[in-house]
Amino acid sequence: MEKTAENYNEWYLDIVEKAGLSDKRYPIKGMNVWTPYGWKIMRNIDTYIREEFDKDHDEVSFPLLIPETEFKKEKDHIKGFDSEVYWVTHAGLDELDVRLVVRPTSETAMYPMFSLWVRSHQDLPLRIYQIVNTFRYETKQTRPFIRVREIHFFESHTCHDTEEDAQDQIEADIEILKSFMKKLCLPYYLLKRTDWDKFPGAHYTVGIDTVVPNLRTLQLGSIHHYRTNFSVPYDITYEDENGEHKHVHQTTFGMSERLLGAIISVHGDEKGLCLPPAIAPFQMVIIPILGKNNTVDVSAEAKKLESQLKHAGFRVKLDDRDVRPGSKYYDWEIKGVPLRLELGARDIENGVVSFARRDTGEKGAIDMKSLVPGIQLVLDDIIKNLTEKAWRFQMDAITDLKSMDDVPKDTDDAKLHVYRFGWCGCPECGHKFEDEHNIKILGTPYIPEEYDGECIVCGEKVTTPAYAARTM
Repeated sequence: MEKTAENYNEWYLDIVEKAGLSDKRYPIKGMNVWTPYGWKIMRNIDTYIREEFDKDHDEVSFPLLIPETEFKKEKDHIKGFDSEVYWVTHAGLDELDVRLVVRPTSETAMYPMFSLWVRSHQDLPLRIYQIVNTFRYETKQTRPFIRVREIHFFESHTCHDTEEDAQDQIEADIEILKSFMKKLCLPYYLLKRTDWDKFPGAHYTVGIDTVVPNLRTLQLGSIHHYRTNFSVPYDITYEDENGEHKHVHQTTFGMSERLLGAIISVHGDEKGLCLPPAIAPFQMVIIPILGKNNTVDVSAEAKKLESQLKHAGFRVKLDDRDVRPGSKYYDWEIKGVPLRLELGARDIENGVVSFARRDTGEKGAIDMKSLVPGIQLVLDDIIKNLTEKAWRFQMDAITDLKSMDDVPKDTDDAKLHVYRFGWCGCPECGHKFEDEHNIKILGTPYIPEEYDGECIVCGEKVTTPAYAARTM
């Protein structure tokens, strides 16, 4: 199925099913089964998250259940989640004295412990992270990886002695994000959310958004600066060098399995998935081309090739099934394997391995004498191509607006864009724009952009643009 703005929803579900990424038939809506291939991709993503955060964070694992007494301590936080949480009210036949929340996110689980862990300025900064499942009663239409009720989730939490040190952590998180997203070949906007759309309890929130084929935006994660908004109700204090007790300043950074949803959406095509080499379960598949009159043992040579490439550190699959090569090509194209290697008698005689790229379909041959560096060059070029193509689409999705009259009235997905315009920052103007056009203001650029214009609503002179879109 061709991927278009009009059929994106159907195309996406078709790819998830045919590639064997998830099984939605589990008898709770929005709680899908991770099937082996999909889980391998997610585990590879998790591996890179761990590589980045293990440099200066410690991994932890907190309990799934949170007492209602702790959950209620930060009233803004519970107000943001009260319609989405699952409650545990009974243990066996006995009603619980204190209800338990099934973790929607972990601030209210972690921070009572932080108040015990942090005592002195020598305990700071505290930097931890965990990769766990969170649970939210998502009432909208569910969609694998993008809108689910059990969410595979990464979250880092930090404590600092000053607001400035916490801000430095935000900048470090953005650098980590930049490095991490290069491996996924994913583009993103960094937008400081409006006050009415920031994370409950946050001083400010930076959203991480990408554009999917129907030109709606998908939030992949967010970074939050809390100041002392959580440390005060949870009494997280430290004794400074002068013996004074002060509240810590905190940050968090979270991303979810939506990363996989974005990879499917951004890189996939009419043939199926198209996986970046860094996270593909198999970076290449070897297809032996067998003939009746071969003078060499192609199968044996294919196994030697597999061993050589695995020894070089590549993730390799030898497909020696007794089916036609064309069927194998089709199967691995759906699964998005970046590189297909074909080995027949003629290739062996010529001292080469034939290849076909999943991203462009380009075919060629690599000399056996320089096989490992030759394959690495091809994989590097696949990464470069996927990244550049995705960023072009992301930036081409932006349309500048000069007045409220420029906003298209047609709500057809094929007519959508990501809109950039002047906004004075006034909530009244922001709400008027959103209400009249049913378009969400995503926020203002976290990294400043030059802009010379007027507020699209009130006409006030502005030097910062805002971005808006319909969202997934």
